[in-house]
This record gives sequence, structure tokens and C-alpha cells, in this order.
Amino acid sequence: MAQSDNKVLILGALAGVAGLGLAVACYQGYTLHRRRRHSMPTPALRTPCSDLVYGLTVTDGPGALPTGQVEVLNRLEALIQCVSELKEEMKALKTAIPTIQEAVRDELRGPEARRVSPMHRTAAGRRRRAPAAAARADRSSEEAESEGGYITALTDSDEDEEEAVAERRRRGEEERPPLDPNAALFAKIDRLHQGPESDKRESLGLLLQHRQQLGQNSNFLWRLTRAYSDVHDFCSTVEEKKQHAEEGKRVGEEAVRLNPTCADSHQWYAILCGIMAEHDTIQNKIKNGYIFKDHLDKAIELKPHDPLSYYLLGRWCYAVAQLSWLERKVAATLFGEPPSATVEDALRNFLKVEEIQPGYSKLNYVYLAKCYRDLGQSERARRMCEAANSAQAELKEALEAQKELDVLCPALGV
Repeated sequence: MAQSDNKVLILGALAGVAGLGLAVACYQGYTLHRRRRHSMPTPALRTPCSDLVYGLTVTDGPGALPTGQVEVLNRLEALIQCVSELKEEMKALKTAIPTIQEAVRDELRGPEARRVSPMHRTAAGRRRRAPAAAARADRSSEEAESEGGYITALTDSDEDEEEAVAERRRRGEEERPPLDPNAALFAKIDRLHQGPESDKRESLGLLLQHRQQLGQNSNFLWRLTRAYSDVHDFCSTVEEKKQHAEEGKRVGEEAVRLNPTCADSHQWYAILCGIMAEHDTIQNKIKNGYIFKDHLDKAIELKPHDPLSYYLLGRWCYAVAQLSWLERKVAATLFGEPPSATVEDALRNFLKVEEIQPGYSKLNYVYLAKCYRDLGQSERARRMCEAANSAQAELKEALEAQKELDVLCPALGV
């Protein structure tokens, strides 16, 4: 619908309102006069003024009216009927007017937008329904066209919207998720993370190539933090390990600051804080331990079904449970309150890992065995040792697990 058509439609609506007010005023005056006429006790109370206002001669019954006045009354009754129907059309018009703006927008977009626009289809519906409206004898041809348009606007809109949605679906425009321009890069990085040492080093190099371009993307930053952690494990010198740990921790802190609602950012920042504890002073080790726990809790809150977070939290709880009296005193002196956790807390987290993903880790079985041993449940500890012995793991984890099993198994008689 063009803008000029919209103006005509609105002006027509205003004219209809004016006509409606005039007709209602006449009708109310006429009915009031008739009520007064029938309620008057004698003809002497009638006034010439009332006859002049309404253009009617007051008599004692309708049969006494002249033929011309009867015709006027009949036409007035027909006019009132038309006004009543016009009121219904005005209600429909109020419903159709809010869509005019969208119709103008579609008109400006071009023929493609009009092809699927509900207002564009309404015009066609109006042409189909106009003959039915014109069949009414008591309406003019203009009224019939008007009614056809209003009815179509009310009844066709839902149907046309469904057709437009179906058309968008056929063209593949419906419910299509936005494409991440970095999705291919991130997929490759994740794939390299699962590979051997050479893949992990390639992953770090590829991420550093995109550092300047994607330095403000939190999904990029937590992957870079993870890559520093991966390569740290393969470094041959302490100095190189410390350098990767420091750089990874700084990047992880930036990732958390940039997007505090990203669980992976919190998880890998916590891991780098734990790694830094291997290369720092006693005071900083304890400080990093608190940071480690806080960010693991946040990662679990944001992503409650990630087994890695529960495994790491179990390791933290077990380490805290093994602290000596002197280490607790140092923590209390430096930070006011020492960290608190028990072997039962650690066991609960390791069991949560197994619940989420059975057989998740060889080391998880090892720490389950250690918890059961410390709690005096030797039979369960032996079963966990057997499970650990049969579990598969990558080289680094397998070496760490075997070192623990070499101590555990003889003590438990496995």
C-alpha cells in the first residue's frame, strides 16, 4: 500500500467519524422528541420549536404523518443502520491502521518484500472479496469496497503471516543460527588440543598468530590460556615452564575480566593459578590456592556438568586435607583463615566425576583409591586400583598415575 493510499484511507476514516457523530446526534434528538411527545399529558404542552428542530409535525400517531415525512423517517432509519455498520467498520479500521507503517516500509523495500508482506496480500484479498461486499443492496459501491478491505485486513493477516514464515523456511531463512566467523579456527584449535605434543605446540603457535586480531575475544583468550597450559607440560627447563605459566595466567585473567560469565575462562584461569603454585613463593602459593578454589566454584556454577572442574576441585580438597599444622598456621597468619576441606569433600567430587562421565580419567580412579584408603575402606580402594590399572590414558597422565599406583597397590595388597 503506497503512502498516498494510506492518506486517503485515514481521511476517509476521519470523514466517517464526522458522519457518525452527525447521524447519532440526529437520531438521539429524534428519539428524545418521540419520548417527550408520548409522555406529554396534553397537546397544549407541545412547542413549535421542537417541530422546527426535527423537521417533523407532532401528531398523535404514525398514521397521521404525511407521505413525505414517512419517507424521511424511513430514510433516516436506513441511515442509522448504515451508521451502525460504519461503527463496526471503524473498529476494524483501528485494527488495520497499526500495520500501515509496516506496509509503507515494505513498499520502500521493493517488490520482493511486497511479495511476502501481509499488507500486500491483503490488497489481493480485497479484490477477491469486493464482489461479495458489493452485493449488499443498502450499501454504495464505495462502502462495499471499504468493507472488503477491512474484513481482509482482519481475517487474512494471520494466514498471510503463516505463509510468509513458511516461505522463509523454504528458503532457509528461518531459525538459522548466526555464523561465528572464527568457528573454523576454534574447531581446528580444539582438535589440536586433543593431539600429541606436536599438535599442542602447533595450537599455541596458531593462536599467537591471531593474538592481535582476536585479543578481545574471550573464546579466543581461554583457548590461548589452555594452550599455554598444554605446552607448559612439555617444556624441558624450569625457566621455560615458569615463563609459560606466567603468560598463561595473565591471559586467563584477561579472559575472565572480558567475559565473567564464561565457564571455560574461569576453569583454565584456575588451572594456570594451580600451575603457578609450582614456581612461586609459599605466600603466593597459598594466595593462588584461594584464587584456584574461587574460580573453580564459579566454573561449576556456570557449567555444572563438566567433569574436569569436579576432578580439579577434588584434587584441591584432597591437597588441603593433607596440609600440616604448620602450613595451616602460615595460611591463617597470611590470610586470616586457612583453607578448609576434608577427605570426604574430595571423595564427593571424585565420585561426581564418575557420575557425570564413567571412566573419565585414570588419575580419578587413583584419587578415589587414595580417599577410600584414608577413610579405612580398603576393599573399595583395591577396586579403584584395579580400575586404574586397566584404564587407558595419554602419556603424561599415565606416568603420573603409575607413580601413585606403585605405592598404593602394594600397600593395599593389589
